[in-house]
Amino acid sequence: MNKWLKALLFLVGAAFLTRLIPFSSWFRILDTMIHELGHAVMTLIMSGRVLSIELNPDHSGVTYSMLASGGWSPIVVSLAGYMSASLFAILMFYGYAKKKQAAGLITITVLALIMIIFFVRTGYGLWWLIIFMIVNLIFYFLGEKIRNFYYLLLAFLVLEESVVGPLTLLTMALTQPNQAGDASNLANLTVLPAFVWALLFLLFSLWCAKVALQLFWKKR
Repeated sequence: MNKWLKALLFLVGAAFLTRLIPFSSWFRILDTMIHELGHAVMTLIMSGRVLSIELNPDHSGVTYSMLASGGWSPIVVSLAGYMSASLFAILMFYGYAKKKQAAGLITITVLALIMIIFFVRTGYGLWWLIIFMIVNLIFYFLGEKIRNFYYLLLAFLVLEESVVGPLTLLTMALTQPNQAGDASNLANLTVLPAFVWALLFLLFSLWCAKVALQLFWKKR
C-alpha cells in the first residue's frame, strides 16, 4: 500500500478511536499549548515581547505579543504556531521510538510549567495547565506500562490535532478568509491569500504526520 495512503487511513482510524476515550477532548488542548508556545518562542527569538497567552476550552488559543513593525518578524512568528505543533508530533513519536517516554512526559510537564511561569497568568488556561501537570505526574509514577500507554495516547492526540487544526483553518480560509487566524495574518503580510497559507500548513502537517507514523511503525 502507498505510504501516504496508509498514513492517511491510519490517521483517520486513530482519530476516530481516540475520540471514544473519555476526556480525550480535554487532553487535546496540549496541541494548542504547543502551538501558542511556538508563537511565543519565535517572538522572543525575533526580539519581540510576549505579553500573555490564553488557552480556551474550545481548543483555541491566543498569543498577545509586541513586535517591531516591518521586516520578516511578523511572518516568521505567524508561521511558527502550526509548524511547531506538527514538528512536536514528530518529536513525541521519536521519543516513543527511542523508548524515552518517561523523559518525554517530564519534558511536556516542564513546558507546561514554563507556560505558567512566563505566559499564562489567568483564566481557563492556567487551571488547565496546573491540572495537566498533576495528571502527568500521577501517570509518571503509576508504573512503566501505564506511563508508556499514556504517553502514546498524548502523542496520537497531538498528531491528530496537528492535522485537524490546519484542515479546519483551510475550511475557514475558504469560507471566511478574514477570520482564518494565522492564515489571515499571513495574507495581510504577504501577497498570498489566506487559503494558500492554510493549504501549506495542511501539507506540512501531513508530511510531519507521515514521518511520525513511520517512527511508530518502525518501533513496532
